[in-house]
Amino acid sequence: MEFGWTEEQDALRARLKAFLAANLPDDWETTASLSPGSQAVTDFSKVFCPKLAEEGLLASHWPREHGGNGATAWDHFVIGEVLWEAGEPRGPQYYNVNWIGPTILAYGSEEQKALHLSRMLKGDVIWCQGFSEPSGGSDLGGIRTKAEKTEEDGNRYLVNGQKIWTSYARLAEFCFLVAKTGPARRDVSVFLLPMDRPGITVRPIASVVGDGDLHEVFFDDVEVFEHERLGAEGKGWEVIRYSLDYERVGIPRYALALRTLNRAVAELQDEDCFVPEAELAAATALTACEAARMLVYETVDKRMRGRPDTGSASMARYAVVCAERAVADFVLDWTPHLFTSNDAPMVATHHKRAIAAGLAAGAAEIQLNLVARDVLGLGV
Repeated sequence: MEFGWTEEQDALRARLKAFLAANLPDDWETTASLSPGSQAVTDFSKVFCPKLAEEGLLASHWPREHGGNGATAWDHFVIGEVLWEAGEPRGPQYYNVNWIGPTILAYGSEEQKALHLSRMLKGDVIWCQGFSEPSGGSDLGGIRTKAEKTEEDGNRYLVNGQKIWTSYARLAEFCFLVAKTGPARRDVSVFLLPMDRPGITVRPIASVVGDGDLHEVFFDDVEVFEHERLGAEGKGWEVIRYSLDYERVGIPRYALALRTLNRAVAELQDEDCFVPEAELAAATALTACEAARMLVYETVDKRMRGRPDTGSASMARYAVVCAERAVADFVLDWTPHLFTSNDAPMVATHHKRAIAAGLAAGAAEIQLNLVARDVLGLGV
């Protein structure tokens, strides 16, 4: 693998940084520390994302025939690294361009593409993800939420059940919902469900991660129609695996981790406190970040070459979780005052998001199980 960037990619990075300098307000870092699902960040995303779209930088990696620029996945990751390091001003809309949009591109009907991709490209729509449940957590095979066809109308389902840890649900217009549509463990389907349907109840879950990020969602005889199903009935596992391969490496968390680590090291150096023990701890955290970055790049490289994933996304995801924790531990051990410093609001932002890293896109333990099965062939 070539580890350097091309001149064009370096130019893209510089162009995006200049765009951020011109379009992020002076108090942006304080706003970003609230969480991607907060009302303030969500409102800002609806101003920022249309501007990003005008520059051709919101969904540049999408095909030209669907509103993108036909750019490569590498261009998408250059953009993602810069935006995540800056505190992710796309807010909850990073879902759209990172994995929901590409999944609709791969499995959606022409009607679904026309409806949903156009909204995503405008940068004014919020989605949530209906995966985890109280009884199964990250075990999607154990979900109990059902979508059952009604006898009088074969084109209509009634959804009953509950989802939990649902990010952005309070503000979302649509839910990427997984529900059982048959008796077998893998008889699941994916639905693109409008969140204003009668029978949907959303309750926030208070957490250290931040306001607006976590919710319970209850479905009581909620109508969803056949034309809102993504892919064939009972074939949702293929759709889910495709989307998760994108989601697990879609957020370059190592970018903000590296920024946070550098900020903490600079603090120690300024105070003449960067002692050998701190140097060793910083080097360990830096190594974890670089390992995560390289494993993510390997996954992107496979995608670019059309090669099967074979577990690399799960390895990359677990490495990212380890990197996040290593940096958070370093800051807690050596510069804990930065968590409450008005001069370093992004340090607290990183810590909150590091907490979520081990749960989002499938818990870290689930990733290890997938590595054991798909990479080591242990048959777990």
